[in-house]
Amino acid sequence: MTESCDIAIVGAGLVGASLALGLEHAGLSVVLIEPRAPAVPDDAWDSRVYAISPGSAAFLAASGAWQDVDAGRVARVETMRIFGDALAARLDFSAYDAGLCELAFIAESGRLQAALWQRLKRAPHVQLKCPARCVALQQLDGCTEIELDGGSALRAQLVVGADGAQSWVREQAGIRVREHDYEQCGVVANFACALPHHNTAFQWFRADGVLALLPLPAQRVSMVWSATDLCARDLLAMDAPQLAQYVGAASGGVVGALDTITPATSFPLKLQRVEKFVMPRLALVGDAAHNVHPLAGQGVNLGFRDARELAAVLCNRGAQSDCGDYALLRRYERARREDVLSMQLATDGLQKLFGSQAVWLSRARNLGMRIVQSQSLLKRLLVKHAAA
Repeated sequence: MTESCDIAIVGAGLVGASLALGLEHAGLSVVLIEPRAPAVPDDAWDSRVYAISPGSAAFLAASGAWQDVDAGRVARVETMRIFGDALAARLDFSAYDAGLCELAFIAESGRLQAALWQRLKRAPHVQLKCPARCVALQQLDGCTEIELDGGSALRAQLVVGADGAQSWVREQAGIRVREHDYEQCGVVANFACALPHHNTAFQWFRADGVLALLPLPAQRVSMVWSATDLCARDLLAMDAPQLAQYVGAASGGVVGALDTITPATSFPLKLQRVEKFVMPRLALVGDAAHNVHPLAGQGVNLGFRDARELAAVLCNRGAQSDCGDYALLRRYERARREDVLSMQLATDGLQKLFGSQAVWLSRARNLGMRIVQSQSLLKRLLVKHAAA
């Protein structure tokens, strides 16, 4: 059996689901293909959290998904304090100084996913195929055909790969990717803290990686430690009291004594640069199109900006009836290249700069932090860019 649609999105994670909802007013039929449904969130705190920029939150709110996230489980980041590896090296960012209400929102991955899926199930233009797996992809005259497990097939004018860093769509299309392994892991865990965090996010550049404590509702924080492989193994081997004590000491007790409320888990850190974002009848979004170091907390926001831009291009295509037209898709690629490249260069450069133990680099990076700290206009510009 062969079905037809305008757009087939492979991958119904945060970015793929948000893209499907963002196409509500495009006048296009959308099929979303996902091998497994997300788990239904319970009362436990999710170890994986994301810093959602105000721009990304507005994009999610346009589809109603952001309103479906329990506000009692979302924290606002109003200020951020970043510490270098010298005592006087420090950066402070304030939402209010930049004319914003917040720098970001901290939200749990599982609850974001659940909110998006609630909206997907009510979206009249979206057909959700789950569980379903793609087994083959081929270009035909005027469409792309995806063969699904079970023998059925789907023909679409446009196929979008939203299927993550190890993208099947990207591989099937033959799009080359350059990868750099940072030899680091992102170690995440949540803690109750003895002192209020005052909606402040903290970050420390250390010899063993980058440690961040992000505010959660009430007196709780979420840790993201971009740690060397050796440090990550040590962190993952600690029991709950040991981990809380170690992280409390590493963070200088800024939020008081810690109590572990979710065990530590980890994910590998890599930089990925793809050869191209689009081909005739095919586009990549999210981690399928790029992967960056998490030290700036912008990975998922890059993906949401991909979805927002591609949805805008397709919704405003005018008289163009073919949503897989290469010239149309190139508008999306041109709009996204600069943002993605600048974030890749910035995060990769910072990782290399602070990962080096060279004395002259240590002096340079700490001097740089002090200079930026003294430039209020530059700090406002940085905040505005990150908030988009």
